[in-house]
Amino acid sequence: MALPATTHVVQWRGSDVWKVGGKVLAFSGESDDGTPWFTFKVSDIAYEMLRVQQGLRPAPYMASRGLKWIQQYGPPGLTDDELRDYLRQSYRLVAAKLTKKARRELGLGTDQAD
Repeated sequence: MALPATTHVVQWRGSDVWKVGGKVLAFSGESDDGTPWFTFKVSDIAYEMLRVQQGLRPAPYMASRGLKWIQQYGPPGLTDDELRDYLRQSYRLVAAKLTKKARRELGLGTDQAD
């Protein structure tokens, strides 16, 4: 929520969903045993690196449609700092795909989303 123009909603059977400009940048929830999971958009290179790390996987549903999303579902996964960095990257990837008009209206500028 600290990222500019980010909104939070609860949808999809109780998942926390964060958006910028109405577009999803990350979502999270808990598995049946109470373990938290986080799903976020990544670059092509990050996808290739993260998809094989223990505690991470291509995001169910998203990856099956060719989208580059990763889900952290268990240990060891990412450190808190690494997860924050990937969430910021997800934000930038999603914001960059918004129209120039939408970025301007959200106060994000038109060259790139910071």
